[in-house]
Amino acid sequence: MTKRQIISVSRRTDIPAFYAEWFMSRIRAGYCSVVNPFNANQVSYVGLKPNDVIGFVFWTRNPQPLLKYLPELDKNRYKYYFQYTLIGYPREIDPKCPPVDSAVKTFKELSRLIGKEKVIWRYDPILLSNKTSYQWHTKQVDSLMKTLSGYTERLVISFIDPYRKTKIRMDKETSDSFELFPNVYDVQTYNKIAEHMGSEAKKYGLEVQSCAEGVDLNKYGISHGKCIDDELFSRIIRAPLLLKKDPSQRETCGCVMSKDIGVNNTCLFGCKYCYATSSIKSAQDNHRKHDMKSPSLIGWFDVPEPKKQSQAQPELF
Repeated sequence: MTKRQIISVSRRTDIPAFYAEWFMSRIRAGYCSVVNPFNANQVSYVGLKPNDVIGFVFWTRNPQPLLKYLPELDKNRYKYYFQYTLIGYPREIDPKCPPVDSAVKTFKELSRLIGKEKVIWRYDPILLSNKTSYQWHTKQVDSLMKTLSGYTERLVISFIDPYRKTKIRMDKETSDSFELFPNVYDVQTYNKIAEHMGSEAKKYGLEVQSCAEGVDLNKYGISHGKCIDDELFSRIIRAPLLLKKDPSQRETCGCVMSKDIGVNNTCLFGCKYCYATSSIKSAQDNHRKHDMKSPSLIGWFDVPEPKKQSQAQPELF
């Protein structure tokens, strides 16, 4: 029996929003090809048959295009959960994300379809600007918590990281009316926001976790989380899992090992702080290279299935 793994769909791009048909074509084919983002000559085969997959983690701001395919995934016994980002930033920051009302409607629809425990609300990254101050964030969070109450069990937060290329994109591509606060990495204000979130979450019985944050927020009721979560999958598949921390992620990231099938510079939402997209033009150029029939998300890269060797599954016990 071959080793099964968690498939990340995807940290690098929004596959549910922009590439749902391609994803389902690869499910039916039973595999996809993934190009190493650091070495274009290295292409790997990723098995997607039910026996190859522990489950899928879908990262998205708009899962609507994928919803019609969920019955097919369920019929074939695939397990999954969603990391659903919903913030409602001004268009200067998130120019093409779904409006809040639309996103909330889809969030609730998804929750009713698959269960609230499998729809994780992401409010990240939190950034400070002249249009998104402490007061803006607390008001936004209060409204969304009240609206999403009963439709999710977990909220994941993070604060904007000082990735150099992210800062450059924010400076170059935002409008004249938008300004980052001089101290955009204001730890004191971020702690105030975290304290408010932790306090409000208690009112709704909502678990709050941080994503790849080095700072300890436990005093606010916020624990260190893992977005690729073996414990959550254990509950979903009703079997214990034994998975190691992903060594390819940052030290502060708690995620367990998974295989990401996305490609950088392919998401069309154009979020100005995105670390996986260097520019919206690059994403648009790459999107034009997308072929729904291709084994790979962008271009046409294919590799033969590796010879299968009989082996134990160390991740299941």
